[in-house]
Amino acid sequence: MAVQVGLRDLYYAVLTKDDSTGVTYQTPKKIAAAINAKISPKTNSETLYADDGPVETASSLGEIEVELEVSDLPLDVQAELLGHTVSQGVIIKKSTDIAPYVAIGFKSVKSNGKFRYVWLLKGKFEVPESEYKTMEDKPEFQTATIKGTFIRRDWDNAWQKIADEDHPDYVPNIGQNWFSAVEPPTA
Repeated sequence: MAVQVGLRDLYYAVLTKDDSTGVTYQTPKKIAAAINAKISPKTNSETLYADDGPVETASSLGEIEVELEVSDLPLDVQAELLGHTVSQGVIIKKSTDIAPYVAIGFKSVKSNGKFRYVWLLKGKFEVPESEYKTMEDKPEFQTATIKGTFIRRDWDNAWQKIADEDHPDYVPNIGQNWFSAVEPPTA
């Protein structure tokens, strides 16, 4: 059994359309070198009791919390993920800025050398915390973390896509084209 041992190639794509007629994304762009990705789906469950015991259970998916740690969060990426603007190398953050819905994609190498490919399909990020620390005699890296909330798409209720290279039905061009588009073009 192969297990996840790595994380790389973190991308985002702005969602421009999600309704009953379909879904459209802009071309995916790389964020920065990935350090950690934590995906925490929330589920709500209820159990029906009758005849002195449980007889039925039902669950529903709620929001999906996502936390990404990256080597850096460049100004242009921050601006696009959070609805800010950049002018002459200066990011301008306003209280009226609205973050767009985006998809987040990455791949993770497994212990057998094969990759798992992931897309989270619809979410918004929140303004990240900032922390700065003086340099001391021993270097200490200061990385960036950004948190977001993801939900299902309106078009098809999908919230995530995962492909495994070691699945028996895997088609190699899936991984080769994973970051070229969130949704493959329809023929």
